[in-house]
Amino acid sequence: MSTSSSDFKHQDSQPWYKNYMVIIFVIGLPAFVVVACIFFVYYSYQIRDSVVRDDWYMDGKTLYHDVSRDKLTYDLDLHGQMQFSETGDITFYLNYPEQSLQSGKLLNGEPVSYPEKLELSISHATDVKKDRDVILEYQGANKYTAQADIDPLKAKYYLQVSNDGKDDWRMQDVAKLPRAEVSFDPLPVFEKNS
Repeated sequence: MSTSSSDFKHQDSQPWYKNYMVIIFVIGLPAFVVVACIFFVYYSYQIRDSVVRDDWYMDGKTLYHDVSRDKLTYDLDLHGQMQFSETGDITFYLNYPEQSLQSGKLLNGEPVSYPEKLELSISHATDVKKDRDVILEYQGANKYTAQADIDPLKAKYYLQVSNDGKDDWRMQDVAKLPRAEVSFDPLPVFEKNS
């Protein structure tokens, strides 16, 4: 089968830049990719992760987690009980071990005393706008109170009660709030090391 030379001389009647395939593949797809990239950069900026709230510090190029405050809670055998009311009232009970209350001294030899203020940090697992930081005020005996409105939608929260005084300790727990009560116990990870 032979082809005539006239078949090779056939040309389109319109120039290349007016061809719809050029508009779709050469101009349209790259333009779509650029717009999509700009959208995803903007979107990732809007939903960026919040900063980790904990005792982390940099040493050179390495991150370290400072657990000395948690270890002191374990060494002093501190416990706590927190109660939440529907009106936003928070009541916290700081419980020293029975041995410390009878002797009048903490397990590290310091005299038993209740700090005037404790810091309470209520951190939502995913939404930084739902975090609450309040001061627990000493009311007498082992009772502390504060006021904070917590989102009524049940969600995971990281709770931390800390004393930044002479005995720099903290208690931590993870709980789904709202709920009526949360217990704070020393972290069991230190039991293996003792």
